[in-house]
Amino acid sequence: MFQFKKYNIKHYDISMLVFVFLLSGIGAYLVRLVEEEGEGLFKKQVLGIILGIGIVAIVSLIDYHFICQFYIVLYIINLALLVAVRLFGTSTNNSQRWLNLKIFSFQPSELSKIITIIVLAKLFTMFKDKINKFYILLFTGILTAIPTFFILIQTNLSTSIVIMFIFVIMIFAAGLSYKIILPILIIGIPAVLGLFWCIEQNYDIFFLTGYQQTRIASFLNPQLDTSSDIMYQQDNSTQVIGSGRLTGKLLTEGKESLQSDTIPVSESDFIFSVVGEALGFIGGCVIIVLLSILIFKCINIARHAPDFIGMLIAIGVASMFMFQVFVNIGVATALLPNTGIPLPFVSSGLSSMISSMIAIGLVMNISLQRKNRRG
Repeated sequence: MFQFKKYNIKHYDISMLVFVFLLSGIGAYLVRLVEEEGEGLFKKQVLGIILGIGIVAIVSLIDYHFICQFYIVLYIINLALLVAVRLFGTSTNNSQRWLNLKIFSFQPSELSKIITIIVLAKLFTMFKDKINKFYILLFTGILTAIPTFFILIQTNLSTSIVIMFIFVIMIFAAGLSYKIILPILIIGIPAVLGLFWCIEQNYDIFFLTGYQQTRIASFLNPQLDTSSDIMYQQDNSTQVIGSGRLTGKLLTEGKESLQSDTIPVSESDFIFSVVGEALGFIGGCVIIVLLSILIFKCINIARHAPDFIGMLIAIGVASMFMFQVFVNIGVATALLPNTGIPLPFVSSGLSSMISSMIAIGLVMNISLQRKNRRG
């Protein structure tokens, strides 16, 4: 479990922790700016950071090989939690995603992303020499699709897409042949374009709810949107981001001038609107640079991982963070359709914070065992 003899303390990446807690600290402050009196979001965020310190410390010292031995158990736990959400979960804004644990509400789909990375890393390592066999692609695809389906029907389209993106990047990193990738792209790209066309024509898409289809249609044709709420968040978000200008309102006009607290879920899915308004273009660039460095560090650790499974875990974590950053900022700036997804370490949410900290702990353990060169 604890393989201290194999660890090189010189490779304990303190700078990664600095970036994580710097982002978390900025995020907690931004949450405090927009929370309403009595919500307690700031206190929960601080609690998440404190728990995160302990989680990173513990997970970073547990050998990731030991964790991966329990991939079957983890997969079953993942399914059990997702089924429990379906049976006993609490609903908010027409989405049933949380389990009420009395002390706090837990969102199992956030943990699903980490478990998926571990399970896929183990499977792709076991079948490394057969990765291009059709039955391996089918087997791993089905295993990934089952929890993804339970997440999709919550309804949680954004996390479902994150998990599928993780699957695609990890199987590519595992050595999937271009002879397979090219036909998939040739079929997949027209299929996606066809999906958008069907949505514009108001055809029913069986795996999307009416509200999700309306969101996508409103994004594709914003001038045709006649509803009062579909584009409301994104329209307001782009306006308040622009109002921050270069340095933000916080320094020049004070907290009282901020309007981002009028945007629904500005503390979570639209936290970048708070960044733009309060800290301006410079502050937004700082957040993006910090997150980019964190992702680059994960990729660099993957390059120097001591073995194949360590490389895959680090790549999986990097892909998870990269996709969430891209989508969260893309939605807040109206470059992508409105779909709720947290900005790692910055958005409010205990479940998101804990899962992100677990991911960092795994990557740091890989770093402790890394080689100077990939063998």
